[in-house]
Amino acid sequence: MDTPLQVVCPHCDAINRVPAARLGDGPRCGECRAALFEAKPFALSEARFRRHLKHSGIPLLVDFWASWCGPCRAMAPAFEEAARTLEPRLRLVKVSTEEAPQLAAELAIRSIPTLALFAGGREVARQAGALPARNIVAWADANAAA
Repeated sequence: MDTPLQVVCPHCDAINRVPAARLGDGPRCGECRAALFEAKPFALSEARFRRHLKHSGIPLLVDFWASWCGPCRAMAPAFEEAARTLEPRLRLVKVSTEEAPQLAAELAIRSIPTLALFAGGREVARQAGALPARNIVAWADANAAA
């Protein structure tokens, strides 16, 4: 029997149970009916980040960034490209350190952009600095499997 995973809706934050083998079949939210995966990153506030972190059955790859940061803006298209490859195995999200300074301090985000990979509610890997899409995918795959 295929064990269901919890997937938090990127639109309404409802918690959905999806069989692991069906993640790539275009599952929709049971609450708002929107697609659970759109192969693109989405922004999370501090409260929404905490909800996704607590309830997600798939790893979260987080881009901590700021609007004034040139390297962050330069890496944004690469992060979007990586989402097309990594979803639905991983959920890619963006958290603005300007909008969530308390969270950034709590997680000791010292430079941006910083990629952090979370699995099972805890951080498992971190990478500072802008990366091209292929390096984001390789880094995420290597650390998600560990």
